[in-house]
Amino acid sequence: MISVLKLGLLLVIQGALTSEHHPLSDEFIHDINNKATTWKAGRNFAPDVSMSYIRRLMGVLPNHKNFLPPIHTHTGLESVDIPQSFDSRQQWPDCPTIREIRDQGSCGSCWAFGAVEVMSDRVCIHSQGAVHFRFSADDLVSCCYSCGMGCMGGYPGSAFGYWVRKGIVSGGPYGSRQGCRPYEIPPCEHHVNGTRQPCDADENKTPRCVKSCEADYTVPYEKDRHYGSKSYAISSRIEQIEAEISKNGPVEAAFEVYEDLLNYKSGVYQHVSGKALGGHAVRILGWGVENNVPYWIIANSWNTDWGDNGTFKMLRGEDHLGIESAIVAGLPK
Repeated sequence: MISVLKLGLLLVIQGALTSEHHPLSDEFIHDINNKATTWKAGRNFAPDVSMSYIRRLMGVLPNHKNFLPPIHTHTGLESVDIPQSFDSRQQWPDCPTIREIRDQGSCGSCWAFGAVEVMSDRVCIHSQGAVHFRFSADDLVSCCYSCGMGCMGGYPGSAFGYWVRKGIVSGGPYGSRQGCRPYEIPPCEHHVNGTRQPCDADENKTPRCVKSCEADYTVPYEKDRHYGSKSYAISSRIEQIEAEISKNGPVEAAFEVYEDLLNYKSGVYQHVSGKALGGHAVRILGWGVENNVPYWIIANSWNTDWGDNGTFKMLRGEDHLGIESAIVAGLPK
């Protein structure tokens, strides 16, 4: 029998061994760089940024796979030569939205951002660069009640279904005055010395669903709605995901975020340290290989001062943290 005193001492020792540094501390960044072999960590967020703000960014609800649309399968891939690397930004240079990085602000709207970014890219791609239409994250996050809980999280699959059924109006970033409904939630300042509001500001509530455009926008709300023709999921097979991206454009993916990703700077991300923070949605732009490590090119929605100008590379081919098992997309009408 272990005495109460010895048991208590054992628990204290175990606690000391398993305790971790604060996820935004220099010590944690140093710990990552000691463990990671394929990527480098550095500072993206000021060390005093509230972790409650960080957790709010993870806006994919846990049961999101229950809301995936039917899987679309590409056939005849045996005769298709899929390239070793592919980048949508280079493939479709006449579509500027593919290169854009948005900012979801202090709102768990990543599920909506990934969706409207993919929709915007694909309208341009499928019009051969003739149509430039930035779908409104504000309209989707506030008006799609079947998509989840707005700023409290949602379902990427449902977002594409809503696009097909109800349509979504235009809208650019916060303060841009672009389109019918620009984003209403301001970006915040990740760094110590900056001009934006601090990231530990109070949680932003989901914007109201207002079915009207800004006063100086000349197209009526109903006429500004653009629709999808179909929504679908893609299987987790790598060749299916690559065929979809190379044929139709970027896709939306959901995966589990761990604390070490917060500090990503370069290389091919693989989880090495820290706790799970929640589900997050992103846009996959393409793929490649770096130092014999296959990766996805991913656009995040945490502004350009995060990661590699707002993007990161993530291990490809092993469904790392679920990145390949919840791919959704759609085609414009």
